[in-house]
Amino acid sequence: MAREITPEEIATVDAMIARARKAMDEIKDYNQAEVDRLARALGWNCGNEKTFVRIAQMGVDESGIGDREGRAGKRLKILGVLRDALRGKSVGVIEEDPEKGMTKIAKPAGVIASLIPTTNPELTPPVTGIYAIKCKDAVIFSPHPRAKRTTFEMVHVMRETLRKLGCPPDVFLCVENPSIPMTEYLMSQCDLTMATGGKPMVQAAYSSGKPAYGVGAGNATMVIDEDADITEAARNSRISKTSDFGSGCSADGNLVIHAKVYDQMKSALIAESGYLCSPEEKVLLQKALWKEDGSRRVETVAIAAKRIADFAGFSIPNDRKFIMVEQAEIGKEHKFSGEKLCVVMALYKAADFEDAMVKVRAIYEVGGKGHSCGIYSFNDDHILRHAMNAPVSRVMVRQPQSKANAGSFANGMPMTSSLGCGFWGGNITNENVSLKHYMNVTWVARPIPEDRPSDEELFGDFYNTEVM
Repeated sequence: MAREITPEEIATVDAMIARARKAMDEIKDYNQAEVDRLARALGWNCGNEKTFVRIAQMGVDESGIGDREGRAGKRLKILGVLRDALRGKSVGVIEEDPEKGMTKIAKPAGVIASLIPTTNPELTPPVTGIYAIKCKDAVIFSPHPRAKRTTFEMVHVMRETLRKLGCPPDVFLCVENPSIPMTEYLMSQCDLTMATGGKPMVQAAYSSGKPAYGVGAGNATMVIDEDADITEAARNSRISKTSDFGSGCSADGNLVIHAKVYDQMKSALIAESGYLCSPEEKVLLQKALWKEDGSRRVETVAIAAKRIADFAGFSIPNDRKFIMVEQAEIGKEHKFSGEKLCVVMALYKAADFEDAMVKVRAIYEVGGKGHSCGIYSFNDDHILRHAMNAPVSRVMVRQPQSKANAGSFANGMPMTSSLGCGFWGGNITNENVSLKHYMNVTWVARPIPEDRPSDEELFGDFYNTEVM
């Protein structure tokens, strides 16, 4: 039975919210230039290479999850978020449409509860912080217990940044000793929750009685069409799969490969440092990734390929960066067709493009609905048919999935660390959570010339016909 929140924890949360509201009141008259300056300062102090690398590696060491050398690359996301934030208006009048007589005015969302995942304790706070300060929100960060020191350190950098610029540091606060009851109470008392984390916490956010933006589970599935650039597809698949040891929900989980290029793609993946399991090794690998009850073993989440193989009881060369299994079956009882959260991917052979579409739909019935998929093809008809077919919110075309979904400098997706998965994934939005999600908007409507179509225009062929 889950324990109840203690009186001390309630008092702690209540005091933090009071401090946050006081800080918000102190910045309520900041203009656009002032919040933009604060956003730039946060971007620099959190996203400069020296600071970010130090805290990112601290996060890997503390949680035991992820790639110590590779995680530093996530700092580019802070630069992208700052770019997007600076390009948007967030104070006062943000949009005018004289033809429709509409004016939109931005106002703060309020005090935000930000739930921080184990995998991004160094990235999610500054991403949330930049968007929040742009909108004059306050944020109380609730860390994952396995990464609380890292989260607290990054929030400390953020607070000191504000302090040095004369802004009240209590705009950003961090729970030092998080617990599930404490986080649930925090969400029930704040104005908005940004829930970036596991399914239970996202569900708790939606049950808090307050508005929440949540994320859904991933199971990114890529279609390799017969006209794909195989070298590019294999290279991007390796980049995406090995980023932070596959900890991200956008990492390639399944490749559905056209039969005409299946063997060629398999060879290219091996050339990109992939290891193809034998049938016997595949059995051992499944036991290493999942327990008998079907739950995921935390010991093999987001660790190096060599360590996974060692845990499973077989050996792979030291230069192998990811592990592949050939898979035909799809279904909840076939674990490799679901999300893996590590450097393991499943390869499916599709007889033709139509068969690939069938397999994609079946895979998303296992998991990952609403999240994302991708395709390597130069056939625009196939690209659009894949996008129409897949029950997902975002489709990346010829890009490393885990580097592209949340925005990159090479596509137009809004930069974020939170990916809405729409109604498929049990979320209220299917957008990349970004600046506009951090503000209230007041719509001002002035009178305009009447815009009422005629009945003939509205009803078309049904006008003046017999009522059925």
